[in-house]
Amino acid sequence: MDKTPARSFQDLLVWQKAHSLVLQVYRLTRELPKEEIYGLTSQFRRAAISIPANIAEGFRKRHRPDKLRYMNIAQGSLEECRYYALLTSDLDYADAKPLVGAIEDVSKMLQSYIAAIRNSYTASHIQDRNGKNDANRPEGQYP
Repeated sequence: MDKTPARSFQDLLVWQKAHSLVLQVYRLTRELPKEEIYGLTSQFRRAAISIPANIAEGFRKRHRPDKLRYMNIAQGSLEECRYYALLTSDLDYADAKPLVGAIEDVSKMLQSYIAAIRNSYTASHIQDRNGKNDANRPEGQYP
């Protein structure tokens, strides 16, 4: 596996998968009834867009607590999408089952990315005691 640091949020596999999820949500919500345009359709799309947007914004944050906050917001939006997929199916508007698998994939990847950010904090904290400082690491060079 390539360990080259991501230079852009677009290099992150979790962002790529989340972006793909947004496209799937847009395709699915085209099938929803027109009376849902300002209800379920709008809410579902907004929540989906929020996932890769928060991953992208968090990517450029320099401090881990900030990074983790944006990733947590992405997690919340992901769970919101999970509910909207369930609601879409329960209302018999469309078959949202394929989306549930994509949501689960993004959820697992995002959880792993969060764990990597947390673990890099532990590793850099140990390095700091040895005279190295995280502030000297170029922006975006975190897992």
